[in-house]
Order: sequence, then C-alpha cells, then structure tokens
Amino acid sequence: MTTFLTDSADIARIHFSSRLNLKQRSELCQFLTPAPVARFMAKQFSNLSGHVSLLDPGAGVGVLTAAFVEQLLANPNQVESCFITAYEVESTFLSSLKQCLTECCTVLEYRGIKANYCLYNKSFIEAATEKKSPFFTASYTSFTHAVLNPPYKKINSKSIEKEILLSLGIETVNLYSAFVWITMLQLIDDGEIVAITPRSFCNGTYFRPFRKAFLGNMKLSKLHIFKSRTATFSEDKILQENIIFHAVKTKNKPDNIEITNISENELEGFSEFRCVPYREVIESNDSEMFIHIVTNSLEDSLRLQMDKFSSTLEELGLEVSTGPVVDFRLKSALRNCLNEQSVPLLYPESIKAGEILFPPSNPRKPIAIEQNQETAKWLVQPGWYVLIKRFSAKEEKRRISAAVCSPIDAPALGIENHLNYYHAKGKGINPDLARGLAAFLNSTLFDSYFRQFNGHTQVNATDLRRVKYPCKNELIELGSQIGDSFFDQLQIDTVVHKTLSIMSEATRAVQASKRIEEALAILKDISAPREQQNERSALCLLALADIQPETPWRQATAPRGRITEMMDWFRDRYGKQYAPNTRETVRRKTMHQFVQMGIVVENPDQPERPINSPKWCYQLHQQALSLLKSYGSAQWEEARRNYAVSVTNLLQDRNRNIPLIPISLPDGQAIQLSSGGQNILIKDILESFCPRFTPGGVVLYVGDAGDKFIINESQKFREMGVELDPHGKMPDVVVHYTPQDWLVLIEAVTSHGPVNLKRHNELKQLFESSRKGLVFVTAFPSRKEMTRYLAEISWETEVWVADQPDHMIHFNGERFLGPYESEYL
Repeated sequence: MTTFLTDSADIARIHFSSRLNLKQRSELCQFLTPAPVARFMAKQFSNLSGHVSLLDPGAGVGVLTAAFVEQLLANPNQVESCFITAYEVESTFLSSLKQCLTECCTVLEYRGIKANYCLYNKSFIEAATEKKSPFFTASYTSFTHAVLNPPYKKINSKSIEKEILLSLGIETVNLYSAFVWITMLQLIDDGEIVAITPRSFCNGTYFRPFRKAFLGNMKLSKLHIFKSRTATFSEDKILQENIIFHAVKTKNKPDNIEITNISENELEGFSEFRCVPYREVIESNDSEMFIHIVTNSLEDSLRLQMDKFSSTLEELGLEVSTGPVVDFRLKSALRNCLNEQSVPLLYPESIKAGEILFPPSNPRKPIAIEQNQETAKWLVQPGWYVLIKRFSAKEEKRRISAAVCSPIDAPALGIENHLNYYHAKGKGINPDLARGLAAFLNSTLFDSYFRQFNGHTQVNATDLRRVKYPCKNELIELGSQIGDSFFDQLQIDTVVHKTLSIMSEATRAVQASKRIEEALAILKDISAPREQQNERSALCLLALADIQPETPWRQATAPRGRITEMMDWFRDRYGKQYAPNTRETVRRKTMHQFVQMGIVVENPDQPERPINSPKWCYQLHQQALSLLKSYGSAQWEEARRNYAVSVTNLLQDRNRNIPLIPISLPDGQAIQLSSGGQNILIKDILESFCPRFTPGGVVLYVGDAGDKFIINESQKFREMGVELDPHGKMPDVVVHYTPQDWLVLIEAVTSHGPVNLKRHNELKQLFESSRKGLVFVTAFPSRKEMTRYLAEISWETEVWVADQPDHMIHFNGERFLGPYESEYL
C-alpha cells in the first residue's frame, strides 16, 4: 500500500485533467503535479525526523503530500508524528484529496507514526488574513516542512488577493511568489520548503521585493532546472520554464548551492550535478539579487568572460527601451498598408534570421501606423537601430534574437511593444556600432550567458541594461568586418571571438555546445529511437569517438571505454558532471540501445567477458566510425545511406544467433521464448504474476516476439465457446483462472501498449463469444514505465508492475481482479 500512494493520487490527477479542458485548467491557475516530479521533490528534503508538520498550500488531489509521506515511510523509525495541513480552493478535487490524506494517515499509523490531517476548502491567500500580522503569531508559524506547486498567474492590481497581500506587507506580482512568501512566514526556524515554480523570479525588477525577502530569510540550498520548457507538465502541453528549489528558514547563508538539471523527462535518471559557491549564484554586490544558474564548469567560463567586458550601455552612449507602440491602445491608427499618411510599423515578425524584412512576406499584423498629433510621441526618428524580440517562441534554441534596422525611407518609424530597441538617447546610432552590437547579441556566447540568469521567455530591457558590453571601438571594428553581408551562426561566432579576443575557455564552451548539437543531429539522421535523442546519448557518442569540443568529426577515433571512464570524459572534456549513481542509466538507457542499433560492440577485446566484470567495455563499430568521420562533408548523405544498409545486414546476422529465454510455466512445463521485444516481461508475467494472482490457472496462450505464439490451446478455447478471429490481435498472455472461471487477458506494455479504451474494446470484440468473465491486465516492467502510460489506461482494468510483483493497482470500479458486465463498460 505504501509503495503506490503517489501513483494512486496520480490516477486521480489524470482523471481530473482529462475532464478539464486547457482553458478550465488555466482558470484554476494550477496544473497538477505529475507523480515523478512529486517524488523527486519529496527527496529534496534534508531532515525528516521527529515531529513533522507539513503544509501543502495548493494540494490539488494530494500527489505532493503522498510523495512526501512515501519519503517519510522510507525511514519510519526516525519519525514520531506527522500532521498534514492542506489547502485546496477547487471543490471538484476535495473528494479525491480527502481520500488521499486519509490513506496517507492510515499508512503512517500502521507503521507506528501518529498522524492526522486538516483540510481547508479555502484560498490560501485569503486564509492568511486570519493570522493578524505579516509575521504571524507563534501558533501559526509552526510548520516544519512545506511542499508546493502553487498557482501560476499574474495578480490583478485591483484584486482581493492584491489587497490582502499589501495588508500583510507582501509586494509581489504573481500568485506563485505570493504562495511561497506566505509559506516562508509560516515555517519554524530551520523549517524546510521544496517548491516547483516558474523560473521568472530569478531576475527582473518585478520580482526584486520577493527575492530580497526570500533570500534574506531563507538559505537556498538546492536548485533543479529543466532544459526543456515542456518537460515538467508535458501532458498538459504547458510551455513554462520551471525550477525546483529547496530552502531552509535561517538567515545563515550556505557556502555552496547544489545545482542539477536534466535534458529529458527522467528526473530520477541522468541529472547533471554541480556544487557552486553561493557568491557565484547570488553576487554580493548585486543590488538586484539576480540568481545565476550555471550548470557546468564550461558555462561558468562564459560568466567570467562577460565580466571581463568593460563597458556599460551608458559608457557606450546607448540606451535600450521597450517599443513604444502598444497596438491595442492605438488600434484606430493601425494600417494594413503604407500610404502618405502612415509610417512603417515593425513587429517581431519582421525579424527573420538576424535581418529586418519589411514588409513581411505574409504579415499577420498591421505594417503601418498613421502619423498624426496623437501618435507622434510613440514614433522614433529614422536612423540605425538594433532591435531584439522580447519573447522567444516555444522551444526556440535561442533566447536572444537581434537585427539591425537600417534607415527606412519614411519620416518616422513605429516599433511595437513586443520589441526592445537600442538607440542613442532616442536617435539612431553609428551604423558599424549597430552591426557590431547586433552580432555580439546574436553570438552563442551572449545567448548562453543571458540564459544563466534570465528565468523566462521574456527578454526584459532591464536585463539588457545590467550586462557588460565590449568597448565602443571593439563593437565598431566588429561591425565593419560584418558590413551588409549575411553571416550564419558559425560565422558570427567566429568573427565575434576573433575580434573581441574571447578567452579560450569561453570559446571552448561555445564549441562544446555546438558539438553536442551535432551529435544530436547525427542520432536523429540515423533514426535513433526518440528516447536516445538526448544529451546523455549525444555525450556517449562523442566519448566513443573521442570528439572533444575543438576536434573535427573527420578526426574521430574508436577508443575502448568503460561507463565510468566515459562519464569522467564527459566531465573533463565537456564540463558535464553527473552523479556516480547515474552510471546504470547510461548503461541501460543509451549503451544497451547503441549495441542493439549496431553503433557499438561490447568487449571487442574479450567477447566472453562476464557481465558483472568491472572491465566491461564498449567500442564504436568500424562502420559507425567511418560514418562519423564523414559528418559535415559532402559525402555525409551517401555514407549515411550505406551505413543504414550495412547495419541492417549486421543486425540480421546477429539475430540468427540470439539465445532463447527459458521459462517455467505455473504447471511446471518448460518453454522457450526468443530473446527480444516484450519476452523478458512475459517471462515475469508467467513466473511471478500467475503464481500470485491466478494460482491454479491454466495458461492458454503465450505470444512471442519472434513467433506468433508459443502456446495456443485453440481446442480449449473452442470448448469454452471462444471462436478466435485468426486475424485478431491476441493479448500477450491468456490465463484461464479456473477457481473463478475467468479469462485473464494480459498485455505486456512493450508490445501493444497498455489496455487503453481502444485496446479494451478490441479485446472485448475478440473474445465476445466467450461465456467466461473477462479480466483485463496491463503488465509493466517497472513503476517508472507505468507512469508514462497512466493517462492511457482504461478504467475497470488492472495494472501489475514486475519490479514490485506483490502489488496490483485497480483502475476505478468496486471490484478487484474481477470481470465487469457490459453495463459497467
């Protein structure tokens, strides 16, 4: 029961999420936490002992609390009691939340831990008015731990929330920072908080009061970032740059902060790890208290390089401002075509590949604004400017997108509010200075550095004002070399680094980023599975070929290497340091697949080496090495096609010699399945599931990844009145559970996927002539694999997980491991 507390709550989360459309969930201001994220957050707490008092101020259906309780149960002897306080304003969630809290307390009591909960169906912010004081009384500042995924929404200046917060002395602009601030005030000394929020509080003027209060009263100890904006709430299709942080309530500052990040959706798998001095994350002389998040040593060299630049914008004689034309306020003056009474109006859509294209080829916005007495103060003089998009769209690789705007043949120019622009006190700037500044802004160096402190998709003028720039003469020299020519990214970076004398460490960091992108492109070009198109696999490919940041692909080699040696190589060559316990992830989630794909060979020096040998090693296959050497050359496409043919032949030869998997059926009969596909899981089903949940049952059918079936008791099916369609998709295993006279239909998730609604109906139709009760079971190799498919699993079905074989999860309904009549389906 304890193992699946979070999964049970996650089923409720998925149930509600599927019934609320995106607009409804946005109105609730909150997207419920997926189980893997909740478990990861619960593991961030450092002290789980004694009397625990937990606050969950936006509890949803209880996933975060369930994960926290699971973590308590990992060391139950250290915990004396646990009192849970939960707030949830949405009444729809209350029934499931109450059930979750009740189950959590029941399990805690069963393990000898005193437990109780208090649930408030009210706004957490409105409830704060009951505390009388911005610092609250002792009876309220009593929580030892807080875990939260607060709502993400701007606070209306005239809302009741704004009024309450101001009365508490809290000045902030978003609900999430308000929740964290109020939570912080209610923690006891040395109390802990773990939260998942947008990263936007790390910089910007609007969040300055929050940063000052939070960093002044809390010791920030852990930060976890996600490289993908869609990773955290992928099921909800939410585009948000999130961060998970852990902090302790004390005014003492830590010496170091742990920073981790992932480039994929496996929180418990392969995370980059770095221990960073506190002064490098929050600079002591920074009055804005920006939070810089640098995940590896090479990226740190970018910060050092930017600090070496000498000039502020003021020293350059420049300013940066937000475009003055707010279109909805000047709607009556906007025009879809230019005429004698109007002047050009630039929107972000005019910036394409570092250039201004006006008018845009297929404009979606007005292209002109009428020039009159009312609009005159919102227009700028003709001249040379540098424009930057204020927002980056979706999963754009770049945060900064700048372009030179040369003088347009018009008496004035309109710049829309979604653009920032550099100018000389409202006027145009030197043409070469504009070209050089745009090139600097468009460099990988600047973009990578900017991401270290910019915590959201918006590029604020405030952030651009605070960074250092090269001196004026250097920028003009850079601009003169570029002129009016079009430079691609490689050419921009080359001329920027050469002209500005960028230090070698920063150049190496930029080259490292490019090599990783190239390795990812190679994996995509050779049709690697999507699960291997990630940074982990890219680094493995680079290590196997010994491609260092400055090494061209034509110089690829094929050294033999063990997993530990490869991970040391990641650290030493690419600054990517990973925890030692991620070795198994590299082996299972990359190297195993590389072997299957024919990219690498295992133990070329000693093929018979025992699998538990510490000398187990890998080497690029000669065909893969030849392919990599051609990358970036004119021969790449031909080499890729030839490689695909040779690997196909190689794998066919290998498959002929794959050993069989021996299996013992519950009745003692021995069979063999071919190696591959779902057959390892089928072995677990027959040897672990059947004895536990269908004792005395008769195995009627076993499918095989290599053959259509190994066991097919067609005569017994006919005796039961089951006439099977020979063209139908059989389940992987069929068991006649004779004590209850049921047919148990089991799907191994790696074959047809889970028993979702479509598969549920297919199996019902396939066995519609049966007079037996039908039970539908989906088997997964692991709980982690199960969480990927929770949203698809049909109600009134069972789920079994091979690595926790004693448990069964039932999806809805009042029965457990039993058939349902048609009216229930």
